[in-house]
Amino acid sequence: MPSIVSDPAAWQRQRAALEGTLGFVPTMGNLHEGHMALVRQAKAENDHVLVSIFVNPTQFNQRADYDAYLRTLADDVALLDKAGVEFVFTPDEKAMYPDNYEMQVQETVLSQQLEGKFRPGHFQGMLTVVLKLLNIAGATRAYFGEKDFQQLMLVKKMAQAFFLPVDIVAVPTVRGKNGLALSSRNGRLSPAQHEQAVLLSQLLRSEAANDAVAQKLDAAGFKTEYVATEWGRRLAAAWLGDVRLIDNVKVQGE
Repeated sequence: MPSIVSDPAAWQRQRAALEGTLGFVPTMGNLHEGHMALVRQAKAENDHVLVSIFVNPTQFNQRADYDAYLRTLADDVALLDKAGVEFVFTPDEKAMYPDNYEMQVQETVLSQQLEGKFRPGHFQGMLTVVLKLLNIAGATRAYFGEKDFQQLMLVKKMAQAFFLPVDIVAVPTVRGKNGLALSSRNGRLSPAQHEQAVLLSQLLRSEAANDAVAQKLDAAGFKTEYVATEWGRRLAAAWLGDVRLIDNVKVQGE
């Protein structure tokens, strides 16, 4: 079984005693194959691997969404054990926010677009907790999925701006056989909604213009927030029932 540490100072002492490189995979738990792709790459590229599991309250815009987030710690640890992960960091809110979130990290340009426009405060909470986790972990490399592409860009920007001694490694989006991007939120979709959700990735890959994609999603029962082309990607966010889905694909030719 992995060694489970909940206290930041205790992990830092343990990290100081480790020799070799450390790969770090920050998660909010409810692990799926997308997370495990990050874990496998971290294992392949490092001597040791640390996975954190912390449902970060400051990046949720709605308390109901935070409360509904599935907590599956026992299953997650069993999955990480099977994958050969050595260390799991499981702090609580008090450990991560001893200052009651009075200190915050804010980016003022990239974070105002797309996700930032529809989820005010989300990136502030995300960047704050990621900075804390990176400082605690003491990792050589940290692994983030491309599904949350804007998040990935912001984490890279923060690491560079603050001279963090860690390499931010991007890992391609993992999809189901039907093309749906894997997400912990998918577990809240009904079987019918799960089939319907596939349309999001299909339309993003189509030749239809962004406005047309949004119209087709809305006509199919989604509530579209945006479809946009930025940073060599076509990105979208849309609600299906009470589940918010995001996805992105590379723009052809980029």
